[in-house]
Amino acid sequence: MKYLFLGLAIIFEVIGSSFMKASSGFTKWLPSTIVITAYITCFYFLSLALKTIPLGVAYAIWAGLGIVLTTVVSIIIFKQKLDFAAIVGIILITSGVVVMNFFSKATH
Repeated sequence: MKYLFLGLAIIFEVIGSSFMKASSGFTKWLPSTIVITAYITCFYFLSLALKTIPLGVAYAIWAGLGIVLTTVVSIIIFKQKLDFAAIVGIILITSGVVVMNFFSKATH
């Protein structure tokens, strides 16, 4: 269940971040409401995950995968482009999360 909660926290963080762009600086009420609701839900599930996952591990996974997924949304929905440095950075973030999950004793 702990990784389900963390996964839900990541999904709601990506939703919140994506709608933040659509809110135009919180000037549009519907996207702004979605941002607030998504982040409240995100932090609720993150708090549940933190009952059993160490803070540093949970935050690294949450932030790392949130960055990657938000980038994917920005490319697909908002048609934003990535340069070579951005792609390398995302690969490094993803690699770090994978290394931590498969090789660190802190995740168990």
